[in-house]
Amino acid sequence: MATGRNHRPATRSRGIPEATVARLPLYLRALTALSERSVPTVSSEELAAAAGVNSAKLRKDFSYLGSYGTRGVGYDVEYLVYQISRELGLTQDWPVVIVGIGNLGAALANYGGFASRGFRVAALIDADPAMAGKPVAGIAVQHTDELETIISDNGVSIGVIATPAGAAQQVCDRLVAAGVTSILNFAPTVLSVPEGVDVRKVDLSIELQILAFHEQRKAGEESAAQGRKGPDGDMPAVMPA
Repeated sequence: MATGRNHRPATRSRGIPEATVARLPLYLRALTALSERSVPTVSSEELAAAAGVNSAKLRKDFSYLGSYGTRGVGYDVEYLVYQISRELGLTQDWPVVIVGIGNLGAALANYGGFASRGFRVAALIDADPAMAGKPVAGIAVQHTDELETIISDNGVSIGVIATPAGAAQQVCDRLVAAGVTSILNFAPTVLSVPEGVDVRKVDLSIELQILAFHEQRKAGEESAAQGRKGPDGDMPAVMPA
């Protein structure tokens, strides 16, 4: 299997919109579940419902892949799994390093979903000398002094940052200087990177704050609805003018 350092997905050169790229993993997850149940074909409506999008958007997304399905039959599940996996670069081996092996970093190292999607955790790196040599998820943690050598020896192009916010930019700079061109950032800070380096940010606290906003709005709507009702639960009668 090819390694990821010199083999990057062709989504940009093929002109696939970023919004479509962001939905491809959703389709792949739904298709993988169908494949595991030995479902041979699926309609656009069924797949769209499973992925949480509308069917028109799904058909438009698949048109960028050159996949249009068969009228009255739908899409071939196995072929779509292959097609999307190929487009996302998942038919290749992608060595990944995780920097920052605290609670979050250790949890990421133990996540089984990486390997099943072609992402091999090549190394775990931490700045704490006491962590060096300790096994996490069956991999010995290495010190940050070895970061550049690890990147070079393993042909790593994807790095995961799970450090505290104050250390994230420095780690990012070292990863980029060593040749990493894609970064998944779990640190609660915005990273500055040069052109040609892709960063995806995951901030769980922000997601929770957004959910809190929606909960507050729903509570306010319920209170307003209750206020429009009379003491017995019915809407108050309208008094004549």
